[in-house]
Amino acid sequence: MIETLGSWRDITRFSVGSLLGMAALQVASLACLWALQHVALRAKRWPPVITSQLAGNALAKVAPGGGALGAALQYRMLVQSGLPPAATVSALTAVNLLVFAVVLALPVLAIPALLRGAVDRGLLETAVIGLVIFFVASAIGAVLFSTDRPLAWIGRLAQRIRNRLRRRHAEPLQHLPQRLLRERDRILATLGPRWKRALAATVGRWTFDYLTLLAALAAIGSHPRPGLVLLAFCGAQVLAQIPVTPGGLGFVEAGLTAMLALAGVGAGEAVLATFAYRLFSYWLPLPLGLAAFALHSRASAAPG
Repeated sequence: MIETLGSWRDITRFSVGSLLGMAALQVASLACLWALQHVALRAKRWPPVITSQLAGNALAKVAPGGGALGAALQYRMLVQSGLPPAATVSALTAVNLLVFAVVLALPVLAIPALLRGAVDRGLLETAVIGLVIFFVASAIGAVLFSTDRPLAWIGRLAQRIRNRLRRRHAEPLQHLPQRLLRERDRILATLGPRWKRALAATVGRWTFDYLTLLAALAAIGSHPRPGLVLLAFCGAQVLAQIPVTPGGLGFVEAGLTAMLALAGVGAGEAVLATFAYRLFSYWLPLPLGLAAFALHSRASAAPG
């Protein structure tokens, strides 16, 4: 982490345009998350959704056990804004399940890119890659949401693999396909008829985040295979869930740098790209969250 933060001196390798582009991609990623929560909460107003997400996300990135504290803060702010408590809990749970399920499924999309081989890519082709990922992931998600057979097959396959790899005295996993279908139906019941919009927003949230990392690499002249970068990106998101440090601080820096190096990025470029990506995805939301909490407190204290 110290090595990554120490690379701030090389920030001049990024043009002003590339920095603005990465900032815009992160704003787009946040906007997709706001749209998803707006659908799940069935909220009539946008400000409570935006301010609560920014504040809860910022707290989750700095507090020990931040995920639980961040969710609790967002829940409190939403309830203070007039949303029903029970429906808010169900909506936030469905959002978290859907967001994490999509990032776990994204590595499957890296397989065609890996089979295609190495191709040098610029910023324009990077954007095209993001669009392809968005449409393919949305189509796959729509199939899994609207039909039972593919999701049940995935559950049976995962259950079979897990049972073959289990320890000798461990209990075999059972009824995983049925559990997946029940959780899918629970998410659909929460999202209602606008589940297609919610699915597109979820995929867009990760697509824009992934494009931020690709843009950071392309801006410093590094063009690794996008499939390998996608695997590194998904691995970093899983590392961010480790509760030892807030927001996976340190784990993500070390893991993403190492995985980018395995993807063919030079050591120095991997550290610098990781710094630029985390600058916009981790550090920038912190002051935004503080400002959002202040705005919410002022609105709550105002008469009426």
